[in-house]
Amino acid sequence: MTATDDTSTVPAAAHERLLDRRHLPVVVGVVALVTLAAFENRAVQTVLPVVVRDLDGWALFGASTGASLVTFTVAMALSGGWTDRHGARRVLLAGIGLFAVAQVVSALAPSMTVFVAGRGLSGAAEAVIDTTLMVLVAQALPESLRAKVFASFAAAWILPSLLGPGFAGAVEALAGWRWVFAGPLLVVAPALWLLRPALRQGGPTEGATPAQDSGARSRLAASLALAAGLAVTTFAAPLLEAPSTRATGLVVVLAGALLVLAAASRALPRGTARLVPGLPAVVGLRLLTSAAFTGVGAVLPLMLVTTHHVSAGVAGVSLSVTGVLWAFGSWLNSTGAVQARVGPGARIRAGGLLIALGAVGPVLLALDLVGLPLGMVGWAAAATGMGILSPTLSTELLEHAPAAERGRASAAQGLAVSTGVALQTGLVGGVVAWFGPGMDGPRYATLMVVGAAVALVVAAGGPRVRRARDEVAAPAA
Repeated sequence: MTATDDTSTVPAAAHERLLDRRHLPVVVGVVALVTLAAFENRAVQTVLPVVVRDLDGWALFGASTGASLVTFTVAMALSGGWTDRHGARRVLLAGIGLFAVAQVVSALAPSMTVFVAGRGLSGAAEAVIDTTLMVLVAQALPESLRAKVFASFAAAWILPSLLGPGFAGAVEALAGWRWVFAGPLLVVAPALWLLRPALRQGGPTEGATPAQDSGARSRLAASLALAAGLAVTTFAAPLLEAPSTRATGLVVVLAGALLVLAAASRALPRGTARLVPGLPAVVGLRLLTSAAFTGVGAVLPLMLVTTHHVSAGVAGVSLSVTGVLWAFGSWLNSTGAVQARVGPGARIRAGGLLIALGAVGPVLLALDLVGLPLGMVGWAAAATGMGILSPTLSTELLEHAPAAERGRASAAQGLAVSTGVALQTGLVGGVVAWFGPGMDGPRYATLMVVGAAVALVVAAGGPRVRRARDEVAAPAA
């Protein structure tokens, strides 16, 4: 939709409010499902080190997080067509049913292999639910309110980040980690009840047909190839555990990583790898940003549990810090003073530097040179940097993408995030599988330094994001 179309709808909808009586159930319902996903994410990250220890699953630590990325990638490529053909209502209900099955499988897992399978189901469910929620919002709310409800999605992560780790840690301490997976199911029924008005509208999109263009087929093929590469990289990690299979494991993991890079190069805008100014640079920096932050954040809870011998609840403090300070960074970035006085390139540079400098705290903590409070102060700075970077890159993506291709650009951004997370997760999982219980502070610190180094690349690439101001000025006028 063009800017002219947007402005023509504003007067008619100016009186609409997000909390109007007729919109409130839908808003509460979708935010409840986002909050549910956030609680599940924080809870799983909190208890995962305990699961790895109890199920003797060191070799599959990377797979426990990578499996959901693999299935998320495939399901995301397919969920849009499913939703258009069958309607958001049917697909959302299927996604929530799959989510429930995933929680049960994870909770009852007798081995790490079964637990990984549960996490794979969870990733597919997340992709399906994400897609259908976007469609439901578009169908149930006027255009003037959509930006506000999308902004509320980010705020929905604050409470889970504050309470989720502590709740999960308390449940794990009192009843065991398996009961942590039952908690999110309590939110499903109330959320669906609130979504009844939106679900009544959630039929198939009128006139929708399966995509037949070669571009859609190419993107699907690239997504499947990417998922295959992620699977190879993730599930080959156990080969690195035994000395007799390490050489084979290294070859397989590297082959998977090359497949990931090759598939991503086909699915992402041309010039992404070289950070060509404009849209390719935005997408490339999004990939590097996710890799940098994951390089530190994915290691931190496991390091605290295994080398500092803290409880899962205490280790979950890092997740609380992440959610709250990420939200603070996003708020800071949105203030009028920052938007007016600091350009996007400078904000990207600042965000990258904050992640790199903030990683120093966890690195020193891993080396036992500082205590937990000082280590978390550093991590707070890194989370603030991520809060600045994420909305800045999203805004720049929309600035550079032609109006008719914003959906495609948004998909490329999501794929870049998955690729960055997957590559860094594969590295972390491989190292953890290699050393197993022998993982010590210096090795954790080395992994974190890699993440900090990638953040410095992000900071250096900030100036390559250049707004095409002459191109966007006319539509904005």
